[in-house]
Amino acid sequence: QVQLVESGGGLVQAGGSLRLSCAASGRPFSRYGMGWFRQAPGKEREFVARISRNGDNTDYGDSVKGRFTISRDNSKNTVYLQMNSLKLEDTAVYYCAAASSLYSDYVGFDDYWGQGTQVTVSS
Repeated sequence: QVQLVESGGGLVQAGGSLRLSCAASGRPFSRYGMGWFRQAPGKEREFVARISRNGDNTDYGDSVKGRFTISRDNSKNTVYLQMNSLKLEDTAVYYCAAASSLYSDYVGFDDYWGQGTQVTVSS
C-alpha cells in the first residue's frame, strides 16, 4: 500500500504559478513511477504528467506541455508539479498517483491515487 498526500493547491490568477507537492509513504519511493492527474467539474479525469523511478524520463499531457514540469526528490519521498502560465482551463482537482507495481515506471488511472488538492485559476 502507498499513502499519498498532496499539498500546494490554491487560488491563483491566470498567468501565475503554483507548485504542488505529494508526499508518499508505505513503500520504497524510488521503486515506482509517479504521476499527476486532474479532474475538472463535469469532465473526465485527465492525465497531466508522469515521471520514472529515477526521474530521468517524463511524459506530459498535450494541454500542459511546455507549462508544467514534474520532478521528484527520492531522498524526500516527494514528487512535485511546477505549474507555470496557468490558464482558466487548468482549474481542477489535482491528484498525485503512484504505480501499483514495484519497479514500474508507468502510472495510470487504475493505480494508487491521493485525495487531491484543488487548484483554481481566476481571471
